[in-house]
Amino acid sequence: MEHSNQEKLERAKKQVENEKGWYTHLFVYLIVNICLQFFYFGLFDDGRITGYMPWWVHFTTPFFWGIGLFGHWLKTFKKIRSIQFYKNWEARKIKEFMEEEEEDFTRNIRKKKE
Repeated sequence: MEHSNQEKLERAKKQVENEKGWYTHLFVYLIVNICLQFFYFGLFDDGRITGYMPWWVHFTTPFFWGIGLFGHWLKTFKKIRSIQFYKNWEARKIKEFMEEEEEDFTRNIRKKKE
């Protein structure tokens, strides 16, 4: 019973850390993209540098970074089965490599005895 409560506590702490990480990511995303938009609209240089930029440049950073932020949100707040699949796959591969190494070790010992 104690072990189960300890595991629940560890999972809860990990989830809180993940959520804090996402909110930090969101905050940085907002601050950086607001500053970039001010820059693109010439607030810092009176439009000298940004006057030659195409219109679509204003949206590339928020768009692509937004895709990454959305993926981070999915990973943090939605329990996606593919993530669980990845963890299971990783555990299976580790076990497989460990078994291969054990077989190689056993095979080498047998060769040495012969």
